[in-house]
Amino acid sequence: MSNLKLGVDVVGAHNLLPKDGEGSSSAFVELCFEGQKFRTTIKEKDLNPVWDESFYFNITDPANLHYLTLDAYVYNNVRAANSRTFLGKVSIHGNSFVPHTDAVVLHYPLEKRGIFSRVKGELGLKVYITDRNPSMKSSAPAESMPQGHQPGREKGERHTFHHLPNSSHHSHRHHHNAEASSAAAEVPTTHHVPKYVADEMRAASAEHQQQKLVRMYSASAGQPVDYALKETSPFLGGGRVVGGRVIHADKTASTYDLVERMFFLYVRVVKARDLPAMDVTGSVDPFVEVRIGNYRGITRHFNDRQNPEWNQVFAFSRERMQASTLEVVIKDKDLVKDDFIGVVRFDINEIPLRVPPDSPLAPEWYRLGDKKGDKVKGELMLAVWIGTQADEAFSDAWHSDAATPVDSSPAASTVIRSKVYHAPRLWYVRVNVVEAQDLFPSERTRFPDVYVKVQIGHQVLKTKTCQARTFNALWNEDLLFVAAEPFDDHLVISVEDRVAPGRDEIIGRVVLPLSAVEKRADDRIIHSRWFNLEKPVAVDVDQLKKEKFSSRIHLRVCLDGGYHVLDESTHYSSDLRPTAKQLWRPPVGLLELGILNAVGLHPMKTRDGRGTSDTFCVAKYGHKWVRTRTLIDNLSPKYNEQYTWEVFDPATVLTVGVFDNGQLGERGGKDLKIGKVRIRISTLETGRVYTHSYPLLVLHPTGLKKMGEIHLAIRFTCTSFANMLYQYGKPLLPKMHYVRPFSVMQLDMLRFQAVNIVALRLGRSEPPLRKEVVEYMSDADSHLWSMRKSKANFFRLMTVFSGLFAAGKWFTDICMWKNPITTVLVHVLYLMLACFPELILPTSFLYMFLIGVWNYRYRPRYPPHMNTKLSQAEAVHPDEMDEEFDTFPTSRSPDLVRMRYDRLRSVAGRIQTVVGDVATQGERFQALLSWRDPRATAVFITFCLVAAVVLFVTPVQVIAALAGFYVMRHPRFRYRTPSPPINFFRRLPARSDSML
Repeated sequence: MSNLKLGVDVVGAHNLLPKDGEGSSSAFVELCFEGQKFRTTIKEKDLNPVWDESFYFNITDPANLHYLTLDAYVYNNVRAANSRTFLGKVSIHGNSFVPHTDAVVLHYPLEKRGIFSRVKGELGLKVYITDRNPSMKSSAPAESMPQGHQPGREKGERHTFHHLPNSSHHSHRHHHNAEASSAAAEVPTTHHVPKYVADEMRAASAEHQQQKLVRMYSASAGQPVDYALKETSPFLGGGRVVGGRVIHADKTASTYDLVERMFFLYVRVVKARDLPAMDVTGSVDPFVEVRIGNYRGITRHFNDRQNPEWNQVFAFSRERMQASTLEVVIKDKDLVKDDFIGVVRFDINEIPLRVPPDSPLAPEWYRLGDKKGDKVKGELMLAVWIGTQADEAFSDAWHSDAATPVDSSPAASTVIRSKVYHAPRLWYVRVNVVEAQDLFPSERTRFPDVYVKVQIGHQVLKTKTCQARTFNALWNEDLLFVAAEPFDDHLVISVEDRVAPGRDEIIGRVVLPLSAVEKRADDRIIHSRWFNLEKPVAVDVDQLKKEKFSSRIHLRVCLDGGYHVLDESTHYSSDLRPTAKQLWRPPVGLLELGILNAVGLHPMKTRDGRGTSDTFCVAKYGHKWVRTRTLIDNLSPKYNEQYTWEVFDPATVLTVGVFDNGQLGERGGKDLKIGKVRIRISTLETGRVYTHSYPLLVLHPTGLKKMGEIHLAIRFTCTSFANMLYQYGKPLLPKMHYVRPFSVMQLDMLRFQAVNIVALRLGRSEPPLRKEVVEYMSDADSHLWSMRKSKANFFRLMTVFSGLFAAGKWFTDICMWKNPITTVLVHVLYLMLACFPELILPTSFLYMFLIGVWNYRYRPRYPPHMNTKLSQAEAVHPDEMDEEFDTFPTSRSPDLVRMRYDRLRSVAGRIQTVVGDVATQGERFQALLSWRDPRATAVFITFCLVAAVVLFVTPVQVIAALAGFYVMRHPRFRYRTPSPPINFFRRLPARSDSML
């Protein structure tokens, strides 16, 4: 038997359902795992019981651990009847078991045992795998244990239970507060920061330790707990978040109230004057070094300048302050050793605190001193203050928590700063090539075979080849392109003659600047123009004089601003506004995002023989992209940065991605993706603060992998409720998408070009947002084939129709009289509706209203997240995963491609058969009246005539009642063979006879 054991700490439960008839319950928990059972003690008359008991199960075969399940049942003890009633259960799959060092207390929502069960509340458990040998008592069956027995509990081992404030267990709360106070006492005191700042940070830390709460959401989603969403209750800058509401709000934190407040010591080095000469030539090459303990930041240096000006800002995190004195030293750059010029020292306890909206602190001139403190020649202008991440200087500052010895060059310092990017405004360019005249080829003995090639930047499109019997050509084709403001590119139209296969000659070209092209915001007609074609090369002057007319082309060119340029996946669009600003509507709300921290990140690189990561986050919504600062060498980074967007349509999606910075050091590789999160705005309640920890799930060629978790705080505020409701009745896309729609092929091509343009433009920023980041955030490859996605979409379709299938099965059971009582009731209801058909629609709408009201109590309390089971990512075949990650075009061996091609043909053959069967049924309906089968059509039209006469003289209620009773007739009146109408329909001809 293995030495491994499964440890379960039953911490407590919250908000249980009262079951004793007196508004309370006497709860206990029964644990079941691999045939072993344990039971906790009974907590009398308590809806929020706390057990804090530990149990250990034997693991017989660790290899089968992933296929096992731990079940925790919560019961109410009925002492009078010596029985128990069910309060809820929790099932934890073996995939979620982690080592003891990684285990945390999680609060699982209680699940029902059956469809008619009624449960509520949560159960707090800590589940882990351990190899230690605790002093356990006998693992006797739970039914035979006394009520007060606590099997498997270790003496002296307790686990803190973070509960809600209304808990009634004062003794446990006292123990918890003591731990919180001891944790808060570890906050640095005035030895490192000013007293009032230290007091505020100590209070915030203590509150954070005391009130943090984690809830899991996984059972309803049907996926492992490790991949589930976690709801947290952190202490943010605005106060503590509980149940989506901020309580004990801090009035001073008005802008950064969705992140934990972080304190930084800011030093702005502005300029210096009257610096002394440091060499025999009388020159000085000054630079400034700002240092606190072992952390130091260095400005750029100037050559031979006694009055330099730097204007650089340095930020030192309070967590990295290692001294009580700040030193700002001016040095002279030298080849061997930098010379000391002077120093300015500050006592950190005397540095003032500045919190926006206060104006920036004015810099002052400070006299330089030598190492002993005596004044020397020269002055330095500085501004020193303590602030938070809400400070204006935060984004441009050099940060001590992002400092690294990997690369100290100025280029490296730019790629680690937080920035806000604005994607360019994109336009569709429509070029309608009508015709051309007087197209004379170089060989006058033949007529030209011409086509028109249109180019904008790297986008090239061609018309079909016109093989006319004259020197004129007619096309009338529309060519579509994507262009970005400002319009730097030109529109190049060239007419080319296909002289021979693979050999084309240019007859003439036209170059139009895009800035001069007419814009339109609707579908009005754009006036066409004739343009003279310019010769690409010089020709004989005498030949030009002989030509009476010059070649010219007829074009209709415009910039279409009535469309929304789709530069991201249509399923995850973050902006649906048209390009033309005059068509924009006022915003309906405000979206605020707080990027708090990330935990448990996987190492993405190796440095000094150990795995590490240099991570940053990117958030995209609309035209605004944001990038947090890069935190160097940190697998649990704390960002605490907050950003805001205007919301114009609730049916849009916010995307947040985590990346590893590949621009540091000498390798200069790609930014590696760690994971991303999508949040649809329409799923958020207005005014609520959502604080969740999202798992970062990424598909690799080896399968699904969790790369860590990202902790976010999100709030959607509605500025105009009427405008937001009005949006629900408006078309999703601008009007032009419905008036003059694009084909699917055109949309795919244009989206590919739009993503490339956005990536190129953002890559020219400083620091650049690289192409791989833009493509990953925009889901540029979502249209590529994937067997996994095909299966997932098929099962999604089956789930959508599962209600219809269930209703059909229920009706079949009614018709087969499996439950006579139910069938009789259905007959009575059907007879009522047949006699009073005016009640059908009111009854249907009232039924849907009651279903919606009933489902309100079960509404989702958290944003939807990526579901591994829905995505078919848990049991995907390795070859299918390798096919999904293959390049386009393929880079695999011919034998492997042949196998995949045969598999695709097999799958497509089944789809082809299903589509053909559906088409056959539709064609048989058409054959009823088409006289394809003259006898069948004659029979059907005769039936229609008789039915018309019968329905004319018979009340429709009688016909409906008789038809319903016939369909639901008893099985003894049924035949085992299909009915005559079905046989008649199946004998009708279809167009499948005409298929080759």
